[in-house]
Parts: sequence; C-alpha cells; structure tokens
Amino acid sequence: MAKGTKWQGIFPAITTQFKVDGSVDLQATQSIVRTLVQEGIGGLVACGSVGENVSLSPTEKRDVAVAIKDAAGGAVPVLSGVAEITTDQARLYARDAQRLGLDGLMVMPPMIYGAAAPELLAYFQAVAAASDLPIMLYNNPPAYRNDMAPELVAQLVPIETIVAIKESSGDTRRFVDLYNAIGDRLLLFCGLDDVILEALALGAVGWVSGLSNVFPQECERMFRATLTGRRDEALAIYRWIMPLLHLDARADLVQCIKLCEAMAGRGSERVRPPRLPLAGEARTHVEALMRRAIETRPG
Repeated sequence: MAKGTKWQGIFPAITTQFKVDGSVDLQATQSIVRTLVQEGIGGLVACGSVGENVSLSPTEKRDVAVAIKDAAGGAVPVLSGVAEITTDQARLYARDAQRLGLDGLMVMPPMIYGAAAPELLAYFQAVAAASDLPIMLYNNPPAYRNDMAPELVAQLVPIETIVAIKESSGDTRRFVDLYNAIGDRLLLFCGLDDVILEALALGAVGWVSGLSNVFPQECERMFRATLTGRRDEALAIYRWIMPLLHLDARADLVQCIKLCEAMAGRGSERVRPPRLPLAGEARTHVEALMRRAIETRPG
C-alpha cells in the first residue's frame, strides 16, 4: 500500500455544526470530534457529504477541516472531502489540504453533472497530481450520477497516492468485482451504512459512516465483532440499528443524521439552506425510530 497507509475501522463523516445565525460553529464541531475520538473510532472525514461540503464557502471548508484535525490531536487520521465543480478548484483544495496538515483526501467525482469515463479519469489524475496526500476515491452513483466501475478504477491504480475506495453504490457485489479487477491494491471501505456487515464479509476493511456519529460505541462493537467472528453479537446489533442505518440512503440523510445527533445529545440539527430541518411526517418517522433505538439500546 502506498506510503504504508493503513486506514481501517470506522471513519465517521463528521457533521458541520452551525450557530443560530447560520455561521459555522467550529467549537461545537470540535466537541463532537473529541468525543468520537475518546470512544475509539478509527478515523474521521471532514467536509464530506454529511459535513455539507457544497454548502460551505472555500474559507469555511478549510477552517472546518483544520478545526477537526486539531480536535483529533493526531490520535486518528483525518481525511477531507473534495467536492468541487471544476478540476482547478479541486486541485487547489488538494494542495491547500496538504499545506494545512490533513492526513488524506476523500475525492468525490466532479459535481453537478454526469461525466464520461475519460473525464472522470482526467479529473482524478489531475487531483492526485496536485498533492502528495493519500486519496480515497468515492463512488456514489445514486447521489452523483457518476459510476466508478471496477474497470475504470483499474485504470487509476497505477497512481501510488490513490490507496482506497469508498464504495457506495449499494451493490455489495462490487466489493468482489473490485477485488477481481485490482486484487488488494486498494483498501476497500463501505460507504453505505445499511450494507456494512455484508461489505465486511466481502473484504471491506473500513466504514465511512453517517450513523456512527450517533451511536459510535455500538457501531464499533458491531464492526469488531464481525471481524473477530462473533457473528451473533454483530448480527444482534445490526438488527437493532438497521432502521436508522437505512436513513443513510435517503436524499435528506444530512437532516436525518443531525436530528438523531440532537436527540442523542451529541449535536445540533441545524442545517444550512437550501436544506431545511425535517418536518411533518418525515420528522415524526425519524423521531420514532430514534426513540425506539434509545429504548432498546443494547447493553
């Protein structure tokens, strides 16, 4: 693995906290990070989809990433999401992330439109060339209308700094197809919460997760139980948390996760427009799921 990168375990995608006036609350974001580190997570992702990357200004993105890195105190690796509309903007952010001391990048496909395969290849090659930081590719075709198919990923593995892929297609067969295409060249990360046990069984070594912000200890127990063959323990936790894990596949996953965080006393549900807090039936549904999870929380 390039540069000895050994990312593994649960990497919560950190929510960006906001003040009542809508400005970024760096102190509240750091408080969340310190608690998660104390609870034994394996790494952190700043400014990902759950971190509302595209709703932040360029300065805010950099400030949030640095604040999360500082709060982690070197205990775990901190990756920053790269979610830009143009290649030049993505290259600039990658260079700045290295200058600011981040540990790696989670690079999303170009935003807004669906790119052709040659465009995707050129984009990832350009971003990788902009810094020496290790890179986790992010494949999420339902959200970003770009599919990093195994044969496309195989064309990127000669780039040494590309060391991992976050697979969020929802098709667990992809983990097998990726291995067949590239062997163990990349670290496989599950990026969709409600297929994590299946992904671990098929070779994933890590999990970039939204709901681990809410129940990190239970998610960690489930993750480790799976890897050490404690099937019944892992399955019991999985069944308990699955109704919440399904929220990660919704278009309003950010609002769902932040509401659950607030109900768990771990953050605020404030989001930045055009997102709005959950209301009506959607809110009632998520609140009911969360209350049930708290009431039946495994010992």
